[in-house]
Amino acid sequence: MYIDLGPFAFEIDPGAIAGAALWAMALYLGFSPLAEALTDRLAAWMGNAEKSLYATKEEFETTRTAREAQNTFYGSLLSVLPFLVVGTLLSLLVNVSLGEDWVFSGGVLVTLLCGVYDLDRRNRDDDEEEDE
Repeated sequence: MYIDLGPFAFEIDPGAIAGAALWAMALYLGFSPLAEALTDRLAAWMGNAEKSLYATKEEFETTRTAREAQNTFYGSLLSVLPFLVVGTLLSLLVNVSLGEDWVFSGGVLVTLLCGVYDLDRRNRDDDEEEDE
């Protein structure tokens, strides 16, 4: 894909974007407890940062539910960024070491394995909650 922005022109390989996204999704699924913790921390941080914007505590409390939902949404969007960065690095590493074909094959394989692992982890967590 060729992008021309006046004096700046560059080419982006759609295959590289797809490979990086596959590896990022695999990492996100494989490390889902870390992703959930990161989302919670980002939402809490944004909630604390917003406290200084309100003059009174009553005004802050009246909009609490809407702000918490919005902060959770933004936190979940921002929590994807570290996984995209590491997924891009892994994709480039596989591309350099094994070739472009293995970026997709490995990405699909690792994504499937991490998805199955996450399903099993959630199933084990549910079984442990029922036993208690």
